[in-house]
Amino acid sequence: MPSSVKRVADAPAKPNDLGAHFMPFTAQRQFKGKPRMIVSAKGMYCTSDDGRQILDASAGMWCMNAGHCHPKIVAAIQKQAADLDYAPNFSYGHPVAFQAAARLCAEMPGDIEHVFFSNSGSEAVDTAIKIAIAYQRARGKGTKTRIIGRERGYHGVNIAGISVGGLGYNRKVFSAALMPGVDHIPHTHNLEKQAFSKLQPEWGAHLADELENRILLHDAENIAAVIIEPVAGSTGVLVPPKGYLEKIRAICTKHDILLIFDEVITAWGRLGKATAAEYFNIMPDIITSAKGINGGSVPMGATFIRKGIYDAFMQGGEFGVEFMHGYTYSGHPLACAAALATLDVYKEEKLFENAAKLEKKWSEALHSLKGAPHVIDIRAIGLMGAVELDPGTRNPPHEMSRAMETFDKLFFDEGIMMRFTGNVMAMSPPLIVNESQIDEIVAKLGKTLKTVK
Repeated sequence: MPSSVKRVADAPAKPNDLGAHFMPFTAQRQFKGKPRMIVSAKGMYCTSDDGRQILDASAGMWCMNAGHCHPKIVAAIQKQAADLDYAPNFSYGHPVAFQAAARLCAEMPGDIEHVFFSNSGSEAVDTAIKIAIAYQRARGKGTKTRIIGRERGYHGVNIAGISVGGLGYNRKVFSAALMPGVDHIPHTHNLEKQAFSKLQPEWGAHLADELENRILLHDAENIAAVIIEPVAGSTGVLVPPKGYLEKIRAICTKHDILLIFDEVITAWGRLGKATAAEYFNIMPDIITSAKGINGGSVPMGATFIRKGIYDAFMQGGEFGVEFMHGYTYSGHPLACAAALATLDVYKEEKLFENAAKLEKKWSEALHSLKGAPHVIDIRAIGLMGAVELDPGTRNPPHEMSRAMETFDKLFFDEGIMMRFTGNVMAMSPPLIVNESQIDEIVAKLGKTLKTVK
């Protein structure tokens, strides 16, 4: 037993001891030596602990699509917390979960008519993989268990997600725990052939043919699903070449393999549509979602499936559990209330339309940085953007230090929140952004690039 219990009589309003919090995806020692603390937010802006207004160029983490602390969303969460703070979803239900499911499914393309709720994008991916494998078994195709992912794919941080994901530095520590029966096709980005492409690159559709090679290796009778991001977000905004997604869809259809679109980032207006599937006019079988589904206000994930997949589970006895999966907080009342309010905001304020209208302006503004110091590529689609920096001769573990320096200076010197991934400055402003704010983001990034080493 512990010999003593630590107690804090009066917790300070501003933390003065940062040691207890083991932070996610953060250089702990660097942060705790020079913290970037956010204490409040409204609309397009966050407020730092020293009172500065910070323009959010990343929608938090790709999620605050309706902006921060939207009054309608806040009110919906407050009301729901007072009416029903929690109800179990295993063999019980509450109305708001069913209301949210119906409204959200109505935004999906084609015959996607069902949704399974979770709490994050990582859980939505886990759910999608389990649904894909269980579906194949339910229809008598029990050998179809293998999952094909893609290099430079990011599908969250659960074991399933990093297994089908294609990031070596996410996988290396956990190599002994990764899922068996996973393979990967090449990613689509080629700096030599595609640098500074506007929207979708012309080169690269043929890379989809690599899926045929994986099918030849493993046989279609052993493959349950292919999972890809329509636009890879967290690995640097990798825009699919023209014709690539169409070929992937055709190959999956030909070989009776499910196609999963991981739309945790791209759904809910990021490309000016409810889904990237709609933007690219490609029909997947499963769509994973989170982040913008309720404006990032309460943790929520969702896995959307086509009617035929759902129906395959509904063939047993009436009292049997059709899918042995779920989470304590699946369909949480607060998350569902936030989703309903967020959908209303998207519609009433025409935020998807705003994103579509600003796509050209956003792309042109970012591409104006061509020729700026250290810039080797620029990519943009919808309201997603990336400016890739030359790492120069910097070797691990310092290969990201130029991007980190840019990120740091933007926050402290220019009042801009922006993400970096590898050597890429990644941007995804809330859908409420306007043209002057786009100009400010780009001008301050350009100014900062002139000052980094």
